[in-house]
Amino acid sequence: MEKAKVYFIRDITPENIIKAYEATGKKLEGRVAVKMHSGERGNKNYLRADFVKDVINYVHGTVVECNTAYEGARNYTDRHLKLIKEHEWDKYFPFDLMDAEGPDMVLEIPDGKVIKKNYVGKNMANYDSMLVLSHFKGHAMGGYGGALKQLSIGCASSAGKTVIHTAGAVDDQTKLWGNLPLQDKFLESMADAAKSVVDYFKGNMVFINVMKNISVDCDCDGNASAPCMKDIGILASLDPIAVDQACLDLVYNSEDPGKEKLIERIESRNGVHTIEAAAELGFGTRDYELIEL
Repeated sequence: MEKAKVYFIRDITPENIIKAYEATGKKLEGRVAVKMHSGERGNKNYLRADFVKDVINYVHGTVVECNTAYEGARNYTDRHLKLIKEHEWDKYFPFDLMDAEGPDMVLEIPDGKVIKKNYVGKNMANYDSMLVLSHFKGHAMGGYGGALKQLSIGCASSAGKTVIHTAGAVDDQTKLWGNLPLQDKFLESMADAAKSVVDYFKGNMVFINVMKNISVDCDCDGNASAPCMKDIGILASLDPIAVDQACLDLVYNSEDPGKEKLIERIESRNGVHTIEAAAELGFGTRDYELIEL
């Protein structure tokens, strides 16, 4: 597999998100989904709607999200729709809670390492292409969150999230936290689920990671820690594995002393294993060329 191209801009601005998208050379066509994290109530670090509205409107996109599988402001449709209004996700562009109603869409993963089916919001069927616009940061279970997390846990319905978190052990969210699998199986399940979404869109995808407000905690944490590192930049690629690998490498190669907190979070969860498993599944590569714009 050839090296993937990953484009990098240090200055994080709305205009530069568009510039990074354009650098990939891919024009997303048809009905464009923009996968983003809506941010748990109380979280201070997530990417705000007014910050990303320019690129979303540039691609004529609809922001898409799914319900969670844990207690909070986003685990049921009525609660999540209320939070979406609070966070102004419906103010500047269309917004679609893809699993607001069932039944879920089922994506088959015949070559999955752990799970063989991925349950995603049924409204995914309404889209022809997807921009995965991720906030790169740490994650309590995955070690880090980037493009692969958005593709897997992010696109999964509430029930689908439970399947991934428990490596297929249960499909009932009320049983979630008592059935956690071995950590690597969870990470491999994320890789499996991510592959199913990449396969579904058949190359009609662009991946942008924004390394801003880099906390050790995910945007799903209402009491997330304050950022531990200075902002690093915007990365864009047609390869979700390469863009996540490039982000990890930028963290490890940073001179920011705050990186030690994030690295501890990543390594304590073996976070790189999601990338390893994804590369073994063959829907991208860890080998990339970083092109600074």
